[in-house]
Amino acid sequence: MRVYSPLRSFGLVCGQFTCLGAIVLSGPLIPPSLPLLGLLLVGVGLGVWALLTMRLHRLSVLPDPLPHVELVNTGPYRLIRHPMYTSLLIASLAWMLAAPTWWRWGLWFCLLVVLVVKLRYEEQLLQRRLPGYDAYRKHTWRLVPFVW
Repeated sequence: MRVYSPLRSFGLVCGQFTCLGAIVLSGPLIPPSLPLLGLLLVGVGLGVWALLTMRLHRLSVLPDPLPHVELVNTGPYRLIRHPMYTSLLIASLAWMLAAPTWWRWGLWFCLLVVLVVKLRYEEQLLQRRLPGYDAYRKHTWRLVPFVW
């Protein structure tokens, strides 16, 4: 297992926000079609549900577990270990598809890679800190239920 690295944590968050910001700022904020607006609302809705379940005092954009970390396994966390990452990918996909270009696809795939690296790193850290995390991992999906 890798050792904790604050530089790695900040780098992953910077990569995440750079990709997400570039997608949001380079196209329409409100998708022009009803299906894409629905996809955006699904992403935002999942994110809000995850935030309400997680509670703000447990929230951190960094993958590092907070000192008072607790395992949350209710709400969307019953099925998905990283529903906020899933919500970002869904919402940013809607924004990207509203004005798809090769470089916006590239940004979306970069965001996907950054979030996968970030969630793997975060899971390593959580595994060390939370005794029940291994059992939780065995009955939940990382990002997409029934897929991965």
